[in-house]
Amino acid sequence: MKRLAAAVAVLAMTSLAAACGSSSPSAPAAAAKEVRLGYFPNITHSTALYGIEKGIYAKSLGVPLKTSTFNAGPAAIEAVFSGAIDATYIGPNPAINAWEKSKGKAINIVAGAASGGVYLVVKPEINSVEDLKGKKIATPQLGNTQDVALRYWLQEKGLKTDTKGGGDVSIVPQENSQTLQTFATGDIDGAWVPEPFASRLVIESKGKILQDERELWPNKQFVITHLIVRQEWAKANPDLLKKLIEAHVQSTEGINADPDAAAQVVNASVEKLTGKPLKPEVLASAFKNITFTNDPIAASLTGSADHAVKVGLLKPVDLNGIYDLKILNEVLAAKGQQSIKDK
Repeated sequence: MKRLAAAVAVLAMTSLAAACGSSSPSAPAAAAKEVRLGYFPNITHSTALYGIEKGIYAKSLGVPLKTSTFNAGPAAIEAVFSGAIDATYIGPNPAINAWEKSKGKAINIVAGAASGGVYLVVKPEINSVEDLKGKKIATPQLGNTQDVALRYWLQEKGLKTDTKGGGDVSIVPQENSQTLQTFATGDIDGAWVPEPFASRLVIESKGKILQDERELWPNKQFVITHLIVRQEWAKANPDLLKKLIEAHVQSTEGINADPDAAAQVVNASVEKLTGKPLKPEVLASAFKNITFTNDPIAASLTGSADHAVKVGLLKPVDLNGIYDLKILNEVLAAKGQQSIKDK
């Protein structure tokens, strides 16, 4: 089994380990006068996109909100480790890596954000798992959440892979934007990707869905995005943390109250951040494939970690304590809503 250090090196995350060394404060931090929040200009981060665009976070916090956008989990985690941001929306595997590298002293998951919205999209002539033999399938990044999911799924189906693109199925890690091009040109035969890229592959390049990842999880739920905070900041700013989570919950409520209107708000934010909005048909398809929830679906996080261990991209890691849902449950209780479990 390959050790996590090897996977981290391949992922260019060595800087995280160095930054992590200074994550334990020698003295209590002063109370913050602003909140620095990270997120991705991606539809799976709609909770942040919607809430920021609607001014929900700014109004709830009562202090200036400084936002930073990222395109990859390692960069967001490095910003957390270095103290450049206080909280960020992020996927499960980067959170697991951050927890492991810091020995549980850098971050906590304080709320869920999104579930589902991940698919294996393939060329029309591929009709079964057996048809994948000898084919090239893309994932966003070696060792990322979707990469682990594909490798584990293929392993369960009896197909071998390796980190160099060999085996029964050649896995080709590449950025999602590149995958759109390589799928269209026929350089790859499919991709295990999140929304909106899955819908774009289907709508724009006539791909077809071979596997909906929701079908592989209990109750068809698994975490794709959650909210993490830097422990040092959270301990020094419990009031701001509560206000941040209140804004998060309000944003989730707003999305679920009127998904169609929320999708338009999210798309407007995507256009501001990237210079290009999603096409209406892609937006509609992607948005309906994602469930926006305050529940981090803890069982799926531990499941994802177990899968990473089984495919050789993670050493066994104790995730006990990674969740701190106390304030989230206080906020939900004040609204008369059911508490959420961390296991």
